Amino acid sequence: MRRGPTSSALRVWLYPLSLLLGAALTMFVLTVGLDAALLTHPGKVVDLLFEPDPQSAQNTLGSAGEIAASVLAIAVTVVAIIVELASNRYTHRITELFVREPRNFLVMGFFVITALQGLWVNLIIEPAGFVPYISIGVAMTMLTLCLLILLPYFAYVFEFLNPINIVGRIREQTLRMIRDQRRSAKSALECQQEAVRGLEQLADVSLNAMEHKDKGVSMAGVDAMSSLLVDYQLLRAGLPEAWFGIDGRLAHNPDFVSMAPEVLDDLAARRIWFEWKILRGYQSLYNEALNKMRDINYLVAINTRLIAFAAWDFDNKELLSLVITFFNTYLRSAINAHDIRTAYNVLNQYRLLAQEAIQREKGGHRAVEIAKYFKYYGLLSFHAKLPFILETVAYDLCTLCEFAFEQESSCTAPLVRILLQVDKEGEGEAQETSLRGVRKAQLKLATYFLLHDNESLAREVFYDMKDERPERLASIRDELLNVHTPEFWEVSDRGMNFDYISGERKNCLLQFFEWFGDKLPAPRISREFTTSKIPVPADAGSHRPPEHPVR
Repeated sequence: MRRGPTSSALRVWLYPLSLLLGAALTMFVLTVGLDAALLTHPGKVVDLLFEPDPQSAQNTLGSAGEIAASVLAIAVTVVAIIVELASNRYTHRITELFVREPRNFLVMGFFVITALQGLWVNLIIEPAGFVPYISIGVAMTMLTLCLLILLPYFAYVFEFLNPINIVGRIREQTLRMIRDQRRSAKSALECQQEAVRGLEQLADVSLNAMEHKDKGVSMAGVDAMSSLLVDYQLLRAGLPEAWFGIDGRLAHNPDFVSMAPEVLDDLAARRIWFEWKILRGYQSLYNEALNKMRDINYLVAINTRLIAFAAWDFDNKELLSLVITFFNTYLRSAINAHDIRTAYNVLNQYRLLAQEAIQREKGGHRAVEIAKYFKYYGLLSFHAKLPFILETVAYDLCTLCEFAFEQESSCTAPLVRILLQVDKEGEGEAQETSLRGVRKAQLKLATYFLLHDNESLAREVFYDMKDERPERLASIRDELLNVHTPEFWEVSDRGMNFDYISGERKNCLLQFFEWFGDKLPAPRISREFTTSKIPVPADAGSHRPPEHPVR
């Protein structure tokens, strides 16, 4: 749970200060009480507290300024070192944020004022005449506080420089600047520069943290960019028109300067340069993390999907189209880098986006568009000798078809046809294995349709594979029948076994293969699975064809 500002202030300032003050008072009272007990008049000690001996007070205050100056020197030295280290490790913005923080100015200023108070009060003490008891008391109280708050202040500095807190401050300042620009004296162009600076620093923190293997900090930066974009959607309607233009220094930003004027004009017309900038930062982080820190890749994909959900919530169709473009870019980058596991997880998030499109948009046209991209990148990975990605595409398309059917969407038939176009002839053993996976996904879909009494869609799958080599189909069928565990036997982000189908669907699989007539041998079912609902033919294990006619 994230701590609120009040909780943080209590933990960093009040609790340590109270503990130190209580310990100091306890020690003072106990020791002075013991000493006072030895006196004939113990009350004299109390009188000395309120009316100290002028000479003693002058001697004490003489060193008060030096003590306060020493405390200030210690604080400045420690703070300068750790601020510089944090700035070099993450972003130079840390120094700026620290200097602008009012509490740092107040603490340092209090040390300076305490030193001056001790010097000036010491100057006006006249042991044989005027003794400023109130000024002496104030000076001693201030000096005491200086010593007491030193440790809590260091605790505050360390908490302030916590990189995750720095990420939160940069995000909040960027969002506040965008929200308050109407009341600000800055022009829209200046506000654009401040916003871009904030975005780039969030990306820099994540990149630098990635280099130092600080996964938590890097992920915090990724989350901050996503939440900033979502919160920005609440402000878009109230921003001035000049904010959405791409002119001046913004057009010369590294992310925009290489773009054709037509593309810049299009971004300005669509009013999405800010969203594009954040997603471009995601792309940079994603590319840097490929084959190095895959958790960042997964988080980028998850947050990109959540950004798409926000685009639906705020009816920002341009942002939604942009998200799809970047998902395609993520897949292309993963394929180029031969990062199969990242592609596997990005496809999962992309499929969830397509499922959301089926639920939110009538007709599911955007889901069909995404399915076509699935097919394209699946075949692209196949030609890049990454056949497992094609197999993953097929299973995700199968899941998408099932979801569309469950939602009674009109896009079900187009999605089925896309899935049936995914398989191609293999060029080697690895490709052949994955194309078997594509056929398995298609067969799983056929069993789903049969289970839900939709023979016409199942027949489409049959017509697509009716000319397949019988021995190949038979071996694929037997492999599906002999998988009995839904969980994959290794650690997997999805945690599912692609080849698993339930007992009822295995019965539907047998029904499906009856349509091939005597072209296929009888199914080979391991005896350990005969306790399921699957009927084992008497000739199971032989090559005698079943006696069921083709339906």
